[in-house]
Amino acid sequence: MKDMNVDIAVVGAGPAGLACAIELKKQGYSYVILEKGCVVNSIYRYPLDMTFFTTADLLEIGEIPMIVSSEKPKRVDGLNYYRKVVDLYDLIIRDYTQVVRIDGHKENFRLHTRAAREGCEPAESVYSVRRVILALGYYDHPNYLGIPGEQLPKVSHYFTEVHPFFRKKVAIIGGKNSAAEAALLLYRAGADVTLIHRREALSKDIKYWVLPDIENRIKNQEVRALFNTAVTRIEAERIWVKNGGSEKVLDNDFVFALTGYHPDADFLRSIGIQVDAETLRPAHNPETLESNVPGIYLAGGMISGKETNKIFIENGRFHGAQILNSPGFRG
Repeated sequence: MKDMNVDIAVVGAGPAGLACAIELKKQGYSYVILEKGCVVNSIYRYPLDMTFFTTADLLEIGEIPMIVSSEKPKRVDGLNYYRKVVDLYDLIIRDYTQVVRIDGHKENFRLHTRAAREGCEPAESVYSVRRVILALGYYDHPNYLGIPGEQLPKVSHYFTEVHPFFRKKVAIIGGKNSAAEAALLLYRAGADVTLIHRREALSKDIKYWVLPDIENRIKNQEVRALFNTAVTRIEAERIWVKNGGSEKVLDNDFVFALTGYHPDADFLRSIGIQVDAETLRPAHNPETLESNVPGIYLAGGMISGKETNKIFIENGRFHGAQILNSPGFRG
């Protein structure tokens, strides 16, 4: 067991966490970023060909320009950029280090960590800090359907690439950006795609260049769409769907349940942060971003709970300055 002392611990090395660390370094704090995966782990897990909704300048942190060759950056551009930012600021990151428990109180928190990779040393550590900034995101916690067969190996809550699904019958559950983009990519790679959505139409918040594309593919019956429909059971070679009172079976090889994600409410509650049971929004002061636990602050997309379309990199990147300039942070 190794003990370490710093002023501030930032939990999470996504764009919001990195932006917080940059502000801490600029203002002379000692700090450490603790990340259970790799740097910008959520972006790393995005689909390989994903294109950001926004332009490069709105993804920038630390006043470091993001230079890309196209109008909108892709996943690989984001990974390259944020690695560059970490190097230029020489940020202190303990990656593959999971925070398993936080105890103590304002001015005296203890973060208990363990190595996320087997055999790494030290296997366990404790960080003693005055303040904690949680920038946990939400991408590690899918919104499960809660239906029989959801845990089968053929089911995934993340989509990465198309090749393994060539000439396979693929069901995509969901009606927002990730579902629409996956449906288009899989269709163009030769998969037999069925899009299943519990609402009567696709979300109008889908990326403006993606929405007409998926609507036309559905109209031309190149992608099959079942609206007002829910998947009720998943089996090895088929799925059961229900529309109104009727239930029917579809032949199926693979399922992508792209139904959204949420923050780790159990972890937040374990350290005393109040979490709304319905929205999963953690309690916090919107001006200071301090949680109901004095000395623990929140940054990035986790603030919005299940409403993950409220906070993006574009606005979460400013949370570091907002926290550090808030009354009481230095106290």
